[in-house]
Amino acid sequence: MKKVKEESETHDYKDAIELMFFSYRDFISDPDAILHKHGFGRAHHRVLHFVGCNPGLSIANLLDILRVTKQSLARVLRELIDEGYINQEIGILDRRKRLLFLTPKGHKLHDNLIAPQIGRFDRVMEEVDTATFDSWKKVMRLMINPADRENVDNLIATSRNAKNVVPGKEG
Repeated sequence: MKKVKEESETHDYKDAIELMFFSYRDFISDPDAILHKHGFGRAHHRVLHFVGCNPGLSIANLLDILRVTKQSLARVLRELIDEGYINQEIGILDRRKRLLFLTPKGHKLHDNLIAPQIGRFDRVMEEVDTATFDSWKKVMRLMINPADRENVDNLIATSRNAKNVVPGKEG
């Protein structure tokens, strides 16, 4: 028997939706200001983030993560490569693959972009306990389409273990 939602429960969802919009707005505002100084936008940020957290990521995998067209990724990626933030290498096992790595300049920008976001989480952790934060992460994970959760879990695990790998050098 399905429970009929009361009006107050719907308002709770609307509150949650608005909180997601506003928290994302503020969460991304510091990196946006940094990106603006470089003439970059949020698409550049997403590429820098996922390449930085997944050294050696293939272009095909990046397309799958971002769910953008090849054309839009090609423009952003070309700018990041031309400006010296990302290097593209041919795969060792599969020469058809193009693997992406941040350059030292790319690592510096990525670190600058993520620092204020880490700072926001540090401030949050001063006000909530670990269990509350873990519950929030569980809710965020459950917002992801069920078919994508395992892939996201794997990406997060890879990101957690990633080192600053510079192409041509051992990380």
